[in-house]
Amino acid sequence: MSSPTSGKLESFFNSHHHWLLRHVQRQLSNRADAEDTASETFCQVLSSRIDTDEIRQPRAYLSTIARRLMFDRYRRRQLEKTYLDYLATLPEGLAPSAEERTLLQEALTLIDRTLDGLPLAVKTAFLYSQIDGLGYTEIAQLLGVSERTVRRYMKQALSHCYLIDLP
Repeated sequence: MSSPTSGKLESFFNSHHHWLLRHVQRQLSNRADAEDTASETFCQVLSSRIDTDEIRQPRAYLSTIARRLMFDRYRRRQLEKTYLDYLATLPEGLAPSAEERTLLQEALTLIDRTLDGLPLAVKTAFLYSQIDGLGYTEIAQLLGVSERTVRRYMKQALSHCYLIDLP
């Protein structure tokens, strides 16, 4: 038995899925990524619990969500490529195993998603501190800011990490 809400969502999906898939595929030129992005877009609409009847411009709404998802996918792939390029420079004995690489890539993706939305200087200070183990004085020198600013950046990053709600 279907509820009126699920009927609305089904109708919304049926009305816009084909258009969104074509729209995304033109931008990505990769059918699999386009299908994933279209699906993720509708999942976001579903998880937002918004009444689809209240969306005045559904195609603009959907394309905005899809564009953000495509940008996130691009950023994750760039991060992964940078990581793999770095691994390629390591001597064979120091390179992590395939399993370790996968775990590290997942950790990097989670870190990237966690820090998403923070200003670049705040992210950089946080990573210098947490990944490189640098002190606030060293970070301040590298970023060309005061230690007080680094403390503010760290407070902002830590608050953001604490409050973020990742799936």
